[in-house]
Amino acid sequence: MKLYTFIAVLLLLSFSCAKKDQYRVGQEWNYKTRLTEKSSTLTILKIEEYPETGKVIHISVSGLKIKDTTSTTGIADKFTHIPLSEEALNKSVTTLKNETGKKPDSLELDGYSYWKKEFDKGNAGIFTIPVSEIVSTMEKSIVAGDYTK
Repeated sequence: MKLYTFIAVLLLLSFSCAKKDQYRVGQEWNYKTRLTEKSSTLTILKIEEYPETGKVIHISVSGLKIKDTTSTTGIADKFTHIPLSEEALNKSVTTLKNETGKKPDSLELDGYSYWKKEFDKGNAGIFTIPVSEIVSTMEKSIVAGDYTK
């Protein structure tokens, strides 16, 4: 009986260690999308650890169909920076699509820099809900013209 318990503990530890480091900068993931955006993916831009929030994973999301009256086409297809908890990402991702190791581009870095400045002042936080809910919430704010939510 003790041998089975020991093996079970070892298996649990090995799974938790593997999960702990499963995310890396440049990974592109499939995630539980909204129904109209089945080909949408997210890319990991940066991973940080903060005492207040724990691990923060910064992502961009592409392949979107967001109503955006400020866009020339009326549609936005990408969110360049979203900070979220690891737990929210865990609830969202389905399969690893690609692991390019690609570094963030200038728009993604601008979004991160703005967030970081506001976060350090206590004026910004992180999302703790699944990515599809974040996308829907952000779309509602864009349509309403309220960019503060």
